[in-house]
Amino acid sequence: MLRARAEAAAAALPPLTLARGPIAAAVAPGGHGLRRPGTGEDFWQYRPAHEADTARSIDWRRSARGDAQYVRDRERQTARTAAIWIGRGAGMGYAGQAGSETKFDRACLIGLALGLSLIRAGERVSLLGDPPGSGNIQAERLSFALAARGLSGRDGDAPDPAAARRGQIVILIDDFLIEDKDLALFSQAVSNAGASGVMLQLLHPDEEAFPFDGAVRFETAGGLRHDTRDADGLRAAYLARLEARRAALARMAREAGMLFGTHDLGRPVSEPLIWLHGVLSAL
Repeated sequence: MLRARAEAAAAALPPLTLARGPIAAAVAPGGHGLRRPGTGEDFWQYRPAHEADTARSIDWRRSARGDAQYVRDRERQTARTAAIWIGRGAGMGYAGQAGSETKFDRACLIGLALGLSLIRAGERVSLLGDPPGSGNIQAERLSFALAARGLSGRDGDAPDPAAARRGQIVILIDDFLIEDKDLALFSQAVSNAGASGVMLQLLHPDEEAFPFDGAVRFETAGGLRHDTRDADGLRAAYLARLEARRAALARMAREAGMLFGTHDLGRPVSEPLIWLHGVLSAL
């Protein structure tokens, strides 16, 4: 079900090619195929050997099929890869008072659709902390991993600072409502590694507008409670706190060389995908 929905969402977008960014001139294995010979991991083509080629560069198995000698070229690649992280905090399981799609469900849909769009362009993609890959096999791995992914028992979550890598473009999707020092540490690690990326805050319409009034008990998955007889009276303070949190997240992203955006679960999934597509192709 997730794969089918993600395929449909990704089909509305052109294949997503990552911008080469400030490391466009860096050539390294394990990255973006440039459709020309050079340093890389993947086979590109056989070509006839010429005088400048050494004996070590000759592919003797291929050459044995005929009278000519051939060299096995590899495809030139850059070190740019995309790493997707989706928060697994228990708060991402919130589906609102109507109990429909959860924030986590939407985040997985956005993450997989984006990953499939990147793979269609030949990019190397992974979940943060996993080895990057490309092609149909990697699409299957991403689909399986996200479909099998579950929420943790904690209210919040944060990416592992040790997972930041040079030349990486990270895509972080979470509600980011719980302050976690590891998020700040990860942002600093991204900056130190010369990486870049985006932070997408995903909230339910209830969290955007705070439509509560009267007597309400607010309770987190981790057991924190707040009882009030005047929820309507808390709205202004809540919205101010939310705005301050977003300002802090935007500042954190900016200092790490990343961009910050938001998505309301009540809006179509196409909106964050279009935004992410535009941002990642221009970073």
